[in-house]
Amino acid sequence: MRVFLTGATGFVGSHILPELLAAGHQVLGLTRSDAGARMLAELGADAHRGTLGDLDSLRAGAEQADAVIHTAFDHDFARYLANCEADRGVIAALGSVLQGSDRPLLITSATAMGEARPGDVAVEAVFNADHPIPRVATEQAGEALLQAGVDVRVVRLPQVHDPVKQGLISPYIDHARAKGCASYVADGGDRWSAGHVRDVADLYARALDRGQKGARYHAVAEEGVLFRRIAEAIATGLGLPIVSLSPEQAPGHLGWLSIFIGKDRPASSEWTRDQLGWTPTCPGLIADLEAMDYSAPSTAN
Repeated sequence: MRVFLTGATGFVGSHILPELLAAGHQVLGLTRSDAGARMLAELGADAHRGTLGDLDSLRAGAEQADAVIHTAFDHDFARYLANCEADRGVIAALGSVLQGSDRPLLITSATAMGEARPGDVAVEAVFNADHPIPRVATEQAGEALLQAGVDVRVVRLPQVHDPVKQGLISPYIDHARAKGCASYVADGGDRWSAGHVRDVADLYARALDRGQKGARYHAVAEEGVLFRRIAEAIATGLGLPIVSLSPEQAPGHLGWLSIFIGKDRPASSEWTRDQLGWTPTCPGLIADLEAMDYSAPSTAN
């Protein structure tokens, strides 16, 4: 297949791309820059110039493809609500091109959408359309397209990591460095699911080749890593003290990170593994945090 890949030069997308090529697919990667076009050419993909804000460019890319994988997202969490609403519009634009065909659209969401109630282990069979996290807009957009007949499949991400970058944990590292301490809320017993970026990329390729219309897949290798362990690994890496915050102190100290830290959000991938034959093999989150070079420049953005 010829696959239109948004976010092709990003953290997750740049790992999906070689998985698709290895499976025999052609890749048309979205990029907004000459540097991105050169990177895609070096990796063996074609470049499609455009941006998330230019819906016409997205529709044009989708029109050239047999399938679309959408991983691009603006991770400026100071504008989280607006960016999630923008993602709703992007998904609608991509899906408008695919409507009336059997061409699949894989969209990217968050494992929290699979929580029936706060603190429940998130599972693939659940979509909590009333979830307070703004990322719910992504799956609401996918549901609307699914009802219109589009082959929508959802990949839900945990904290995606390697020894250089670790999802929301990367800006947390910057925050700890700036504050002079690594902090957690209460006893740090909140759990965060995680998956290595190479395992995650493998899952996207499997969801494209073996996935089902309307299915939701969890790219989760570790169901729940205690945030206290995450904070301890980072404190050791940065050579900083570790501090416990009360729930009342957390918003003032953590800023927007308090939306996530202190919230217990484990997630299962049992169904995904069974359906796609997916078996994560890469290092875990704590191992990558311990292997990280904390003197290197931040890659949080």
